[in-house]
Amino acid sequence: MSGYYIPSEGLQSFAQSLMAKMPVVAPVAKGKRFIFDQLGDVAELRLDYDTTVLPPKKVFFPPKQDLLEFDEGKATSCLDPQAKVLLGVHPYDIKAISMTDKLFSDNYADSNYLANREVAVIIGSNVQTPYERAFYGSIAQDLELVGHDAFLTKISDGYVLDVVTEKGEKLIADLGLADASAEQTSEAEGVNAKADEDCPVKLPFAAGDVSEKVRNSFKSEIWDELSKDCFSCGSCNLVCPTCYCFDVQDEWGLGASNGKRYRRWDGCLSSEFSEVSVQGGSENFRENRAERYRHRFMRKTAYLNDKLGAPACVGCGRCAGACTADIADPVNTITRIMES
Repeated sequence: MSGYYIPSEGLQSFAQSLMAKMPVVAPVAKGKRFIFDQLGDVAELRLDYDTTVLPPKKVFFPPKQDLLEFDEGKATSCLDPQAKVLLGVHPYDIKAISMTDKLFSDNYADSNYLANREVAVIIGSNVQTPYERAFYGSIAQDLELVGHDAFLTKISDGYVLDVVTEKGEKLIADLGLADASAEQTSEAEGVNAKADEDCPVKLPFAAGDVSEKVRNSFKSEIWDELSKDCFSCGSCNLVCPTCYCFDVQDEWGLGASNGKRYRRWDGCLSSEFSEVSVQGGSENFRENRAERYRHRFMRKTAYLNDKLGAPACVGCGRCAGACTADIADPVNTITRIMES
């Protein structure tokens, strides 16, 4: 809709203005890594981050979320959406949020997710420091970058802020930002194009070819080989920006008449994920870790492609970095399958 220019020395003032309107969640340093957290001081803002430990989906879909409280047969919703700005989201995570929006909106809409999502303003930012395991430059490239309200791009002498929704325009309407020049806008476009080109890891296969080959390998023994070092810890699930499975549990009070219901993230790599109760015991329909490992890659490369318009993977590289056994990297696994 509109393009604005923010000088380098004006970035903190811009963030401070946003903080005066509502809470701002943005990338901050956490030891040697980065996380999305509410800004307490504009000096904490780090738009030069490589990637965050957990994806920004946690703002709308927390790792643990209270759903309702109950007492003597009466239930009260815990839903309490708070308006906030989610600042500094990389393009691959914007695509992941867009995918999650669709997954939580289709069929039976998830009101707990959507309520938090609808009151948030998302301001993306370009990748200044590529994560060493990232491959976003060669996956989901046909997927349109949508779902954000504005986008910040660092150029040589400042930032170009592209505002793309009415929600974004409303947020910055009274900040007195200068219009970006045609030269600044052109430079920003070049910066974002180069970010994809400079992505450190390449996946040299078309999504359709990968989907077909992975599906056809369903009964292959290659999954036993690829998963032999898997600890079934589920780390790859928990750091993934497009995983959306959860487990619902009830927590009872001491009187056994009151308590709360909550949900927490769950992942298909853990051995308990596919365990269900049956008469007289339980049954695990993916008892073998190779079956669980295979299921993850089927979901990411084949099962959801038609629904999402792309693989359910945006190339962030978090799973590769989080895996202790170093077997979760989609690039390595897909390459091994494609070449088998």
